[in-house]
Amino acid sequence: MKLHLTINAVKTVNQLENYWTTADYINLLKEFDYEDAAQIPENDALEYLQLCITDLLPEHAAEVVLAYKLSDHLSQGQIQNLSHEMQGDKVAEDYSDPALHFDLFNINQLLYKAYNGKFPNTEASIITVAMTSASGALPQLNKEIVVKALNAGLVKGNIINRLYHDELSGEVEFKEAAKVIWKFKMLDLNMVEILTSKYFIEIHDFAAMEFEANIVFYEEE
Repeated sequence: MKLHLTINAVKTVNQLENYWTTADYINLLKEFDYEDAAQIPENDALEYLQLCITDLLPEHAAEVVLAYKLSDHLSQGQIQNLSHEMQGDKVAEDYSDPALHFDLFNINQLLYKAYNGKFPNTEASIITVAMTSASGALPQLNKEIVVKALNAGLVKGNIINRLYHDELSGEVEFKEAAKVIWKFKMLDLNMVEILTSKYFIEIHDFAAMEFEANIVFYEEE
């Protein structure tokens, strides 16, 4: 598969819009046992929540927020372990289940801002790229295709190339593509917005802003 890519923008952010809602803030205030949560003006909900968060030890506050968002995916024991680990580790980059990296990034950043630095400051990259196919219509994209396409324009020393050289070349199955790409969405027929960790890709990682990608898939013998 051959694709042509033009990188339009690479933006570094430490907060994502629309993940946390005012309803989330109110519900979390209730989880923190704030009695008058429903009476708080919407514009003040985050400020009140941050005060409630910092009234607790960091690991206890983290446990409340993790349980609120991830209790359907993690056991109580896993949540307790994570509440301690995330004070020193960037769990949005290295937690064993990549399906949770996106949520862990947003949870981490809520706690980071509330405690003003007791949690790591994890940054994300939002990449806007135009993709076209030499064969005509753009194929149905998945995270493996997106990683391999972007990698064609990255410097050879990039962390993705170092970690996943055999997967990128199609020598082995690329089971961990979801660790690299958190989310992606089509903005129009050819424009794609990609969300990943800055750990994997930032603007300085691109050797070129326009390039060709020849994507090779693993085939079982």
